[in-house]
Amino acid sequence: MIVVHGYSPSGNCHKVRLLLAQLGRPCTWIETDSSRGETRTPGYLAKNPNGQVPMLELDDGRVLVESNAILCFLAAGTPLLPADPWQHAQALRWMFFEQYSHEPAIAVARFIRGWTDVDSPRRAELPALQARGHRALAVMDGHLAAGAAWFSGSAYGVADIALFAYTAVAPDGGFDLAPYPALRDWLARVRGTPGFIDMPAPAPVNAARLAATD
Repeated sequence: MIVVHGYSPSGNCHKVRLLLAQLGRPCTWIETDSSRGETRTPGYLAKNPNGQVPMLELDDGRVLVESNAILCFLAAGTPLLPADPWQHAQALRWMFFEQYSHEPAIAVARFIRGWTDVDSPRRAELPALQARGHRALAVMDGHLAAGAAWFSGSAYGVADIALFAYTAVAPDGGFDLAPYPALRDWLARVRGTPGFIDMPAPAPVNAARLAATD
C-alpha cells in the first residue's frame, strides 16, 4: 500500500487525499505537521530534501514529491487525467497556473492569517497577496463564465482537484468569492463529484486566528 506523508489542513496535501478517495485507492496517511517542523527532521529530509508535504512513498521505496506531480502519477490511466493530447495539455496548463499564479497568493495569504501571530510583520504582505489572488480568481471565473464546466479539459479531473483545494478555502485568506458566480458554481460541481471529501478544519488555534481576522 502506498504511504502519504501529509498535513491535513494543507491544500496541497488535500489534493492527494481527495484524488485517492475519488479513485477508491487506499493509502496509509502519516500526519506530518509542517507548521511544527515535522518536515525538517533528519529522517524526513533524507527522503525529501526540500522538506515539504505531501510526499508519496511506494512499496518499492521510490519517493515522489510535489503535489501536482503526485496527482498526475496517481491519475495516469484513469479518466481523471485526459488521454487526448490537447485535453491533457489543457489540464497541465491549469495545473501550472495553480502553482505559479494561484497557490503562491491564496495559500500564502491563508497561512499568514491562520498560522502567524496577529502582530507578525508578515501581515504587511496581505494586501499584495490578496490583489494577486483576486487576479487569479478572476481568470478562473472568466474561463468558466465563457462556457467551460471544468479546468481539466472536457471533464472533471486533476486540474479541478488542484485548483479546488485552495480556492475552496480562499475566504480563510481574506478573499470574498461573491464576485465570482461561475467560480462558486464550479466549487459546487466539484463537491458533487463521486467520492468527494472535504478538507479537514485547521487545528483550534489556527481556526481561532482565522475567525478573528478581519
